Amino acid sequence: MSGDHERNSGDQTGAGQQSQFQSGASGQMGGGDVASQIREHMEVIGADGVHVGTVDHVDGRRIKLTRADSGVGSHQGHHHYISLGLVAEIESDKVRLSANGDVAYGMEEEE
Repeated sequence: MSGDHERNSGDQTGAGQQSQFQSGASGQMGGGDVASQIREHMEVIGADGVHVGTVDHVDGRRIKLTRADSGVGSHQGHHHYISLGLVAEIESDKVRLSANGDVAYGMEEEE
C-alpha cells in the first residue's frame, strides 16, 4: 500500500511540469482544441522522437503533411495525412504522436 502512495505523490509532482504541454492520451485532446494548436511547418514526430513529417495544414480531422516529406519511389510527390486521433501532445513547435514513427508511417493516408 505504501508503495502505491509513494508513486501517486510522485505523479502529483510531475503534473506541474507537464503544464507546459497541451496533452492527452491517444489523441483525446479534443478535436477542435488540437486542430487549432497545430500550425504550418510544425514538425510531426512519433512517440519515439522519430521525424514523421512536416505540417502543411490541418484538413478536417487529419494533418496534411508537406510533399517534401512524402518519401521516395511511388510515395514521392503525394501528400500524406495523419489522423488527429494519433496526436498525443503539442510541444511548442512539434506535434508528438501516440504511435512510434515506424507505426505512424504505416497509418498514413495518401492522396
